[in-house]
Formats: sequence, C-alpha cells, structure tokens
Amino acid sequence: MRMFVVALLIAPGITPTDQAEVSIPFTLNKHNNIVVQAVLNKTDKVNLMLHTAAREVTLTEEGAKKSKNVAFTKSTKVQSWGGEADSRISPGNRVQLGDWSRQNITIWENKNSGTDTDGKFGLDLFPDKIVEIDFDRSSLLLHQKLPEKASQYKRMKLVNKDGQLLVEGSCVIDGKTYSHQFLLHTGYSGGILLDDTFAARVGVDGKIKITDESSLKDSFGHTIKIKKGIMPMFVLGSSRLKDVPAGFFAGAIGNQKISVLGCEVIKQFNLIFDLAKHELYLARRAG
Repeated sequence: MRMFVVALLIAPGITPTDQAEVSIPFTLNKHNNIVVQAVLNKTDKVNLMLHTAAREVTLTEEGAKKSKNVAFTKSTKVQSWGGEADSRISPGNRVQLGDWSRQNITIWENKNSGTDTDGKFGLDLFPDKIVEIDFDRSSLLLHQKLPEKASQYKRMKLVNKDGQLLVEGSCVIDGKTYSHQFLLHTGYSGGILLDDTFAARVGVDGKIKITDESSLKDSFGHTIKIKKGIMPMFVLGSSRLKDVPAGFFAGAIGNQKISVLGCEVIKQFNLIFDLAKHELYLARRAG
C-alpha cells in the first residue's frame, strides 16, 4: 500500500513558549477517536482528531462550511491510499488547542475524518516539543524536555519514514513469533491491520479466526476491503496483549504496503513521543 502524506506548510508563531508543560484536553469517543476542540482564527470552533499517521491539518468539506473565517484560496492534487484527489488549501490560519496556539498554519480540505470530528491534525503541529498522550488524564501534554516519568516507561525505537511513525511489534500465532513494523495510527479505530505481504507470509487467513469482512475508507473516500479476526497474542514493547482485533487487506491495494497499529491498541498505553531523538516511551495502563 502506498501511503502519501501531504506536507504541512507552517511558519513560526507558537504560543505559549515559556511554559515547561502545556496541557490540551481531549475526549476519547466510543469510536476510539482522540477528539480535541479547536478554535480557528479566534472564532470558528471545530472538533479535530489527533491523527498520528498524518502530518497535515485538515478540515472535512462539512467542517470547512462551518469555518466561516477559513478562506480556501486554491486547489491542488494530493495522494492518498486509494489514489489521487483534489484538495482545497487555506494558508495563514491561526489554530488554537486549549491554551496553546500557533499562527500561519495551512489547512487542507478533504472528505473524511473520524466520527464526530470536523478534521484532523498530526504531531508535527508541535515542532520542537515532546508530545505526551495521557489517556488517564485525557490530555495531550507538550513538554520542552523529556519528563522524568519517562524513566519508568518502556523506551522503543521510533522509525520515521517520510513522516510516518513506525514501531516494531510481534504477532504470536500457534506458538511462533512474527516481528514486523507497524504504523502508529490513531486515526484507525481498530486494533492491528496487517499489510497483505506480511499476512500472506505468515498465513494469517488460515491461522486466525475470521469474524467479519468490511471496508475501510481513506480521507478522500477511496475504499479498501479488509477481513477482520482475532490475533491470539500481540507484543508491543514488554507488554503482551491477548485477543487483539486484527484485520488484513483483501487483495492488492498498491505498490507500498504497510501494517497499522490502531487506537484500540494504542489507548491501552500512555505514550511519550520524542520525535527529535526517534524514541517512543510506553507505559501500560492499569486495567
């Protein structure tokens, strides 16, 4: 699967800058979407989803209609999972999340976002910050330096491939362990999604119980068919997760294929992203 990420066009203008930690509240809805209330250009209130597999700030077409002070001036071609699509863009916007704000943000328009949201944003909205996702406190925490609590977390290598953030996880099937890289994807509400090459190599279709077949849509409405089942064991860091929802692609969907770690798994941890050092810190949540 070829996943393209639109570059975020931004310029300096971040507030506040003098706080050691900034807390931005979020809601985790029943669809596993991390929802943050945002104010655009000081007037337009929208709900944005934190999407760790994307680098752009976007509004859906409906979200754009709600945002009266976001001016879309031109259109350009962009790429997504399913192919090429047109996207309008709006440069020079102010985005506020909680008490934190940033100027000169380019906003892109597309068709889809998570349920109950008007658009989405990626972690690179916070340059030069260490970003913590604390599900226990329902907060995004922005740090100037690595917090002391990170010493109690499991440190993992974070691979950045053209803005895509990947970690190594392992599927355990019939007593055998299969390690693989997974894209951290809070925009995917499910558990794990296996690329077709890996699924075929492991023989997933004949080794796990298939519970459902469905379709996954990208931001522009392109459809990918997937099968769903239960992975007996999935290992992330030092944590072993039992009976994890797992899907895999039915048929070829592109030249570059990638496996996905969705929010059903991600929400079981508190996470700290040190993007500058390519490190991820994980702490398994109680329960």
